[in-house]
Amino acid sequence: MGTYLAPCSPHDLIQEHYPGDEYKILTCCILLNQTSRKQLDKVVDEFFARWPTAESILSANHDSLVNVMRPLGFYNRRAKSLKKFASQYLSGNWESASDLHGCGKYANDAWMIFVKGKAHDVEPEDHALNDYHSWFISNFERV
Repeated sequence: MGTYLAPCSPHDLIQEHYPGDEYKILTCCILLNQTSRKQLDKVVDEFFARWPTAESILSANHDSLVNVMRPLGFYNRRAKSLKKFASQYLSGNWESASDLHGCGKYANDAWMIFVKGKAHDVEPEDHALNDYHSWFISNFERV
């Protein structure tokens, strides 16, 4: 079985911009924690240009991470959180996104929808994710 590619919706969630890229989808979820999509849009391109993989996060300089993430707020906490996430992610010692540091219900729901292709198995609570989920459920049958 190949990589699942979630269909693009009229809602333009940030996760839709990284089809098939589990690391970037989960990282976006962490970066969105306690900030807005509008704020994330200001930094996400530079962030992934500099740190396109979990390995690159582990070797990233803390101050460089902080400087790029400053517009998101909580930048010191985010930098530490991303390093811990990347380490756990690369260990492979996890079964669902919620097993990873910094990934709660929102990240796990997004992972199920955009990575695993199991939108029918989740009930999101986040408004934007719920918009995508409702659109998906009304347009695609369970397979």
